[in-house]
Amino acid sequence: MPIPLRADFDAGGLRTAARQTKNAAQARRLLALAAIYDGASRTEAARISGVTLQIVRDWVLRFNAEGPAGLAGRKAPGQAPRLNDSHRVALAAVLESGPMPAIHGVVRWRLIDLCQWLWEEFRVTVAKQTMSREVRALGYRKLSARPRHHAQAEGAVDLFKTASPRLEEVAREKGVAASALEIWFADEARVGQKNKITRRWARRGTRPVARQDQRTASTYIFGAICPKAGKAAGLVLPYCNTAAMSLHLAEISAAVAPGAHAVLLLDQAGWHLSEKLEVPPNITLIPLPPKCPELNPVENTWQFMRDNWLSNRIFRCYDDIVDHCCHAWNRLVEQPSTIMSIGLRDWAHGF
Repeated sequence: MPIPLRADFDAGGLRTAARQTKNAAQARRLLALAAIYDGASRTEAARISGVTLQIVRDWVLRFNAEGPAGLAGRKAPGQAPRLNDSHRVALAAVLESGPMPAIHGVVRWRLIDLCQWLWEEFRVTVAKQTMSREVRALGYRKLSARPRHHAQAEGAVDLFKTASPRLEEVAREKGVAASALEIWFADEARVGQKNKITRRWARRGTRPVARQDQRTASTYIFGAICPKAGKAAGLVLPYCNTAAMSLHLAEISAAVAPGAHAVLLLDQAGWHLSEKLEVPPNITLIPLPPKCPELNPVENTWQFMRDNWLSNRIFRCYDDIVDHCCHAWNRLVEQPSTIMSIGLRDWAHGF
């Protein structure tokens, strides 16, 4: 016996719904059921829609259960996910903790390693593509690791950001207004004939080549930046010692605005804290914690200069190195917005 249609609808109501819907498949199904309300057989309704009797029966069941909305087009549910919530929680935990080489046999997780770990832990098999979708859905991406000194004290960076002297203390000690203080960062970089080779665009599957010198002539760039003002002061010198640092401090002192006082943050190299260092009266030195180069944005400045102006070059002689270093530093000085984008740090403004 055919399954009867629900009694709270009629042919006219279904035809009206068919005219109003923008879903062509739903309209076709509504018209087929409207014909049944008018007395047509299920075979005639199937012929009207171009489907089989079984499909008409399925439409009737969906219509009786959900009304016209039940006849709207639906996406096939597809295969049930292999991973459940507990699997995903465990996967996120193992991604956060990282692999243990002695146990897992790798020093970083690859997708194939995660698939193997999932099988060993839960006896669940997934493909690499599935694992990639799951990992990305959890919010993880493959990112370059930020280097950190192996001997850095735990929490040294955060402690320095929160416990360092404030601007008001330095201003009170030097007798100037806090608004007249300038925060500077300083560092040195060695540039030589054994130059860096950067990444470059090349066709997939090829390995690009670049010339590299093996000679050893080199020089030093002494650089300091004031990110808030977008200015910089630097020298290219043949040696890295206390005398050279004194010359650099004099250069920074000349770049400080009249009536202002510079707070210079720098690492604890011997020539930075030497008693023989000649510190101008408008500069106060604040040493950074040991083995914490990530606190100094000048490190990022060196990376920017090497990647854009100094790498992939063959320097003919020492004078050629000096000329290129001076040219690169002067280009940086001419770009205050670049200095600001590289050097500004939220924590530094809380001194």
